Amino acid sequence: MPETGTEPWEYTLHIPNDVRAVTVSRRTLRLILAMHGLIGLVDTAELLAAELVANAVTHTKGPAALRVGWSAGVLRIGAWDADPEPPRLRAELLGEAEEGWGLVLVRDCADVWGWQPMAGRGNRGKFVWCELAAA
Repeated sequence: MPETGTEPWEYTLHIPNDVRAVTVSRRTLRLILAMHGLIGLVDTAELLAAELVANAVTHTKGPAALRVGWSAGVLRIGAWDADPEPPRLRAELLGEAEEGWGLVLVRDCADVWGWQPMAGRGNRGKFVWCELAAA
């Protein structure tokens, strides 16, 4: 099995606005982590990536991307989408909405998470990310 090594790496998977992209993203992430010897992070990483990508393709109309990177013992998973509106946690939604639980799950399972607007150099939208430290 390959070792994780100390060299940083990053992959980006551009995905269409299609709910099937969630499964494609999960399976691609599993392969990436297995090839880099990070199989111990797969279950949690897949869950987090699925939630981030699902939000991107469910709540926006344009293309999206999954970005996975490793640096200094930390796995960063993020999803870009073309909608600049901030992501919303379930706690911020009004009434008894049945959506919005995905980011609560990300918040609770990741070591840290956040988002940033993407602007400049022709970029737009937002990038929602989370991190998992290797144990």
